[in-house]
Amino acid sequence: MRFLSVIASLIFFGNLVNAQHQFDGYIDNERWQSNVYLSVIEDYRTLDGINDEQIITKVDSDSSGYFQFKGNQLDKQQKIYKLHVDNCESYNQSSNHFDGHCTDSKDILFIAKSTDSITFPLSFDAQMFCDVVSNNPKTASFIKIDSLKDEMKFAYTEFRSKANRELNNKKWFKTLQNYGESLDEPLAELYIYAFLSDRSNQFHNYYLEDIKTNRYYDELLERLEANYPNSSYVRQYKAELASDQYIVSPSLENESAFNWTNVVIGLLIASVLLNLWFVFSAKQRKQKQHAHAKEQLTKQEQNVLELLLDEKTNKDIAEALFVSVSTVKTHVNNVYKKLSVNSRDELKSLFNR
Repeated sequence: MRFLSVIASLIFFGNLVNAQHQFDGYIDNERWQSNVYLSVIEDYRTLDGINDEQIITKVDSDSSGYFQFKGNQLDKQQKIYKLHVDNCESYNQSSNHFDGHCTDSKDILFIAKSTDSITFPLSFDAQMFCDVVSNNPKTASFIKIDSLKDEMKFAYTEFRSKANRELNNKKWFKTLQNYGESLDEPLAELYIYAFLSDRSNQFHNYYLEDIKTNRYYDELLERLEANYPNSSYVRQYKAELASDQYIVSPSLENESAFNWTNVVIGLLIASVLLNLWFVFSAKQRKQKQHAHAKEQLTKQEQNVLELLLDEKTNKDIAEALFVSVSTVKTHVNNVYKKLSVNSRDELKSLFNR
């Protein structure tokens, strides 16, 4: 089987106000469906999943496997982004793709902003980056961290004893935290934090002990607030850290009659409210994006847009608007150009139809 390789490039066009991005590359059409998705990761707990609320847009690769993303959707501030492909059938998306599950998918995570120029080949089959070239030294932070995580996993499996596990906990927590801080990128440190605090990991209990005395976690919050004030990353981390610190608070250990049921209920309520906030925020962002996109169109182009989203043919649109098919084609081309799309599928994806 030939390897799937992706070459993605972010290119800065024009000035900072009108920053453009471009991602392109090739996928193996014999291995994957033609859809390629671009997502922004606002919730660092969903790095491994497929969340339709985080998908910015998608494109279809051509017969040679070539795909291209163009536009100005990227934020000026650095965020976590993902490109992914999968083999979840489109007719069955409701049961596997858009509920966060796809048993056959590959992705690439990276840090970027609208002014970056990045080239990063990726072998999805081997799940590794190679020869990343970027004018942004933060882009490849996750790659370097993954390399350390691989060393960490090997160290834990070399000797499966309690003594070895305890020594590795102390060593690798310190190693990863120090390395994350040296990268001078709080988003990279969040990637490490999500890994170390994951409840499914065998060292989660060590993490709970670590936050009792280690100032690192509070200092990370300070770095996040300084670099990404008012961002979802800060709000989520702050809420999670406060919750975990409350659980392990020494004062609670001295209360013999403490009711743990209230803590569990409180955490569940906080989790539900946080998830509802993320869903509400995502919907608000989409509504603002849609409104901004429509403002670029003339009244007649807006009429054409609505009919395109209703899956009307050019002939249907011409009859509805009492114009010629040729005029409709001109309006359609103008709509595509102003909204930076190349097809009706991309248009429907942009407006979540």
